[in-house]
Amino acid sequence: MTAKFITLDGIDGSGKTTQLNVMKQWFEQNNLPVVFTREPGGTAFGEALREIVLKAGNQIDPRAETLLMFAARQQHLVDVILPNLNKGINVVSDRFTDATFAYQGGGKGLPETDIDTLQTWVQGSLRPDLTILLDVSLETAMQRIEGAREKDRFEQEDSAFFTRVRDTYLRRAAAQPEAYTIVDSSRDKDWTKNQIEMALNQLFK
Repeated sequence: MTAKFITLDGIDGSGKTTQLNVMKQWFEQNNLPVVFTREPGGTAFGEALREIVLKAGNQIDPRAETLLMFAARQQHLVDVILPNLNKGINVVSDRFTDATFAYQGGGKGLPETDIDTLQTWVQGSLRPDLTILLDVSLETAMQRIEGAREKDRFEQEDSAFFTRVRDTYLRRAAAQPEAYTIVDSSRDKDWTKNQIEMALNQLFK
């Protein structure tokens, strides 16, 4: 079976950490080889850029921020994603390019055509085989963020920013329903777990 590239995405507070654990258990139960990684990050270079991009108080121009995201993504592809896929190992990434369209595009207003140009330059034809989009109301997401650790740069944005981010995610998923599974992550854990497992079962059937 050809290795699959899967991404898990959604606004801050959507519950990605919990659902990544669900996905790890599913791969273990099905004895499928997999590497879990994240963006920005996944490599020493990417993790260094992650520290810069997420650090509260850093003032970064949105274009510079976008270029940093794609710089980290380029190294991520070369060092982690492509080598593993080529060896037949599935890859699950906590965030990928959808997050750039949503946060830097929708949230900060960068033209999607510019982001798309960078996507083609860095990724070529590579796109995820499946993106699981965790969707949650803005109110629920904000409650989760408030109750969590100290906020990073993005978590400090206002509700209007996160509304634009969420709307961009949903619009992208609606435009390519065959490539996305939208999961309402505000529902109980068992229901959400079942939805994610169904999506994975369908992909690997």
